[in-house]
Amino acid sequence: FPYVEVSVDGQSKKTEKCNNTNSPKWKQHLTVIVTPVSKLNFRVWSHQTLKSDVLLGSAALDIHETLKSNSMKRKSEMGSTSECHRFPQEYLSLLMLWEQRVDQHGRVYYVDHVEKRTTWDRPEPLPPSWERRVDNMGRIYYVDHFTRTTTWQRPTLESVRNYEQWQLQRSQLQGAMQQFNQRFIYGNKEFDPLGPLPHGWEKRTDSNGRVYFVNHNTRITQWEDPRSQGQLNEKPLPEGWEMRFTVDGIPYFVDHNRRTTTYIDPRTGKSALDNGPQIAYVRDFKAKVHYFRFWCQQLAMPQHIKITVSRKTLFEDSFQQIMSFSPQDLRRRLWVIFPGEEGLDYGGVAREWFFLLSHEVLNPMYCLFEYAGKDNYCLQINPASYINPDHLKYFRFIGRFIAMALFHGKFIDTGFSLPFYKRILNKAVGLKDLESVDPEFYNSLIWVKENDIEECGLEMFFSVDKEILGEIKSHDLKPNGSNILVTEENKEDYIRLVAEWRLSRGVEEQTQAFFEGFNEILPQQYLQYFDAKELEVLLCGMQEIDLNDWQRHTIYRHYTRTSRQIVWFWQFVKEIDNEKRMRLLQFVTGTCRLPVGGFADLMGSNGPQKFCIEKVGKENWLPRSHTCFNRLDLPPYKNYEQLKEKLLFAIEETEGFGQE
Repeated sequence: FPYVEVSVDGQSKKTEKCNNTNSPKWKQHLTVIVTPVSKLNFRVWSHQTLKSDVLLGSAALDIHETLKSNSMKRKSEMGSTSECHRFPQEYLSLLMLWEQRVDQHGRVYYVDHVEKRTTWDRPEPLPPSWERRVDNMGRIYYVDHFTRTTTWQRPTLESVRNYEQWQLQRSQLQGAMQQFNQRFIYGNKEFDPLGPLPHGWEKRTDSNGRVYFVNHNTRITQWEDPRSQGQLNEKPLPEGWEMRFTVDGIPYFVDHNRRTTTYIDPRTGKSALDNGPQIAYVRDFKAKVHYFRFWCQQLAMPQHIKITVSRKTLFEDSFQQIMSFSPQDLRRRLWVIFPGEEGLDYGGVAREWFFLLSHEVLNPMYCLFEYAGKDNYCLQINPASYINPDHLKYFRFIGRFIAMALFHGKFIDTGFSLPFYKRILNKAVGLKDLESVDPEFYNSLIWVKENDIEECGLEMFFSVDKEILGEIKSHDLKPNGSNILVTEENKEDYIRLVAEWRLSRGVEEQTQAFFEGFNEILPQQYLQYFDAKELEVLLCGMQEIDLNDWQRHTIYRHYTRTSRQIVWFWQFVKEIDNEKRMRLLQFVTGTCRLPVGGFADLMGSNGPQKFCIEKVGKENWLPRSHTCFNRLDLPPYKNYEQLKEKLLFAIEETEGFGQE
C-alpha cells in the first residue's frame, strides 16, 4: 500500500494509502507553509504490516529556483509589461505568499495570504539563517539558526540590526556599571527626616543590613523606630501634600497646590505644634525623597529573600523568580545570587541585577518596549507586543520589577518617556506631552491648532488610521467618528482626543497589566507628591553634571558666547546646585539622562543635536524649550536678576510649563 510523505521546514504531511500499487493516484490535497528558500521533499513509501515501511523513491523541489524560472518564463512571454518586472529580483520568490494591490485612492499596498494581513510596506524576505515555523497551536514563530533562538516577531533586516546593536550594548554594560555606580541622588551623607532619636536611644545595623533600635534606658532592642510608632497604619497624604520634619523632629505639612506650610495634619485636622515658628515654603526634592524612603521602611518586611538568576538567561530566570514570590516577600531585603559567583550581597549584586535586567527588557526579540522615537532612547510600551502570547504576564512582571527598584532604592539603566512617568503618577497626559514622543505628529497638531482648516480645505474626520505589524486599521476617536467632520468649532476637541489616542494607542491592556504588578509592590499613591521629572531622577539616578563639558558643547543662535545674556546664563548655572541643573536639563532636553559621552553625544529628533540657546521673544517673556531640538528660547533680558527669576520659575514651577 504506497503513500506519499511531503516534508518542508520541520513540517511533515502524509497522504492516505492507495490500494492500486501499479498506478497509484491519491487525488488528495496537502497544505504546507513554505518560505522563499524552502525545499519540498517528496518520498514514496510502501506500507508494511508487520515490519518497517520501505522507501520506494524520492524527489525534491527548490521553491526559489522554481519561482525564479517560472517568473523569467512569464516575463519572456508577457514582455516588459509583465507584473514581475515591477518587482526587484529579491522579491520574485514572495509572489507565492504576497499580492500587490491598489486601493481606491491609488495607493499601493500588499496582502499576506498566509497571515491574512495587509501592509503599506513592500514585503521583505526573511534575513539569512532565519526560518518561519508554526507551533502545535497554530501560532507562527521564527527561528534564528545562527543564534539558536526563537521569536514571535517577524524578523526584518532592520530588526536584526537592532538586535545586534542591543547585544553590543549588553556586552558593554559591565564596563558601564563602574560609571553607573558613581551615580547618586544625594551623596553618602546620612539625613534622617525624623530628626534625632529620643534620649537614651541608639540606631544600629545587624549583619544582614537591617536597621534596629536600642533603648539603653530599659536595655531592650526593637525593630520599630520609636519616633514612628503609631504611624504605621496612617493613610497617604492628599494629592500635592508632603510631610517634613523640623530639626527638632516636629512634623509639618507642605501644600504644593497652594505653596504654603502648616503644622496641621490635613488628614486629621490636628496640629503637631501650636503657635510654632512660621516655615517658609520651599520646593525640596531632597525632603520628598527622604519622606518616600520613610514610608518604604514602614512597608518593608523583615528578613530577606534569595533570587538566583543566570546571566545567560537573565530575563526568563528573573521572571520565574519574581512571579513565584508573594508581593509581601518582594518587600523583604533582596539577596541576589549569580550561580558560580556566590558571595555576600550587601547591595552591590542587587544593584547590578536591577541595572542589567532593566536593559534586558529592551531585547527587540521580546517585542515589549520600543524607543519613543528614532533618536529618542526613552522607552514606551510597544503596541505590537501582543504578537508575544505571554506579553501581559511579562508586563505584570515588569511592573513588579520597576516598583521594586523604587521601593529598594535601586537605579535602572534605561529610563521611560515622560508621558509614561506621568501615567505612573496617575496624572493626565495631553498635547504638550507629545513633543518628546512624536515631534512630527505634535507639529502637525500645532499646525491644525494655529490655522483655519476650513479655509485650507482640509477634510478630516474624528477617525485615525493605525498600522501595527503592517496591519492597517481605522480607529474612531468618538462614536461614529469616521462620519463626523472636523471643523474650526470642534477642532480643539479633535486635537485633545487625537493626542490622547497617540499617547495610549493599542497599549491599554499592557498598561493595565504593568500597573497590576506595580501596585502589588508599591501603591501608586505613595509617589503622588513627585512630578514626572522628579520620578525619573528617583528611578534613574542623578548624574553629576560637568559644567565645563556643558559649556564646551553648547551652540548659540542670534547670541554669541560673549553676549551678556549668555554670560548671565552660565553664571546662573554655576550658582545653582546639581538638582536644579538637572531640572534645567530636563526642561530643555526632556530627560535627566545624559549619554555616556556627555553633552557631546546629545541626540535630538533628527539625530545628533547639541544643547542650543536661541535669542527669542521679548524681555517680559518666560523662557521656552523645544525638547526635540534640545533648544532653549532665552529672551533678551535686561539684567541678571530678571534672567535668574524667569529661569527659576520655568524650571521649578508647573510641570511642562513653557515647553513646546
